[in-house]
Amino acid sequence: MGIRKIVEIGDETLRKHCKPQEKFDRRLHILLKDMADTMYKAEGVGLAAPQVGILRRVAVVDITEDHSGRLELVNPEIVERDGSQTGREGCLSLPGRQGVVTRPMKVKVKYQDRNGDAYELETEGFEARAICHELDHLDGTLYIDVMDRELSEEEIKGHIPEDDAQ
Repeated sequence: MGIRKIVEIGDETLRKHCKPQEKFDRRLHILLKDMADTMYKAEGVGLAAPQVGILRRVAVVDITEDHSGRLELVNPEIVERDGSQTGREGCLSLPGRQGVVTRPMKVKVKYQDRNGDAYELETEGFEARAICHELDHLDGTLYIDVMDRELSEEEIKGHIPEDDAQ
């Protein structure tokens, strides 16, 4: 298990635009495995390469509790958005904070896998939210840049009206 250090807010890496991943080699495979291990250890549902200090268009997402649904997204691009959903979000790079964010309800994303093969995925709900969140990271955008409002400590620990929509 290669656990990497998660970059936190204040580090300029989080605000940079990532370059396309051009080589589909052993180094990419190691990066993807390390990112997944790091995400799982931190109990997150997604992690983008800039969050571990790598300015490449690479992200991992897994919203399942048993870690059976891992997506490895290389050079991902959202090509369709539909509807909207509003709910709470946090980020491994902003520990202890949460906000209310409005995202598309459904997305279609084109991406490559670890070997460079092209895929297209249509998804909705929480997985669509997680993908949008991680892809924002690839353009230097954090959820706090697009949130409707930040949650107080009491709201983070408790129930907010937006939770009912989920």
